[in-house]
Amino acid sequence: MSPGQLVRDARRSAGLSQQALASRMGTTQSAVAGLESDRSSPRVATIERALRACGQELTLTAQPPRSSIDKTLVAAHLRIPPNERLKVFERSYAEIRKLALAGARSRGELA
Repeated sequence: MSPGQLVRDARRSAGLSQQALASRMGTTQSAVAGLESDRSSPRVATIERALRACGQELTLTAQPPRSSIDKTLVAAHLRIPPNERLKVFERSYAEIRKLALAGARSRGELA
């Protein structure tokens, strides 16, 4: 969620117009519109001030990045002895190679 969307959602949740939020913040409606823009890059203090004016509080948390790796799958593969993992890899490689050759033939790249 962008900072602008965060402020916009808070303002709407509080039932405020941009003008009403601007009044509470001591700024202009056009400044609030700019703050709510998805391209805005406001300071954290500005976001906090806008959220407080909407009756909300900004909280920040840190968390590890999401991974696209299935750790349970990795753990399962590591339980397979290395020589068996190598056999699985070789079979997979042979199947992929067949697919690649079939694709090349269908495109007329091979005789």
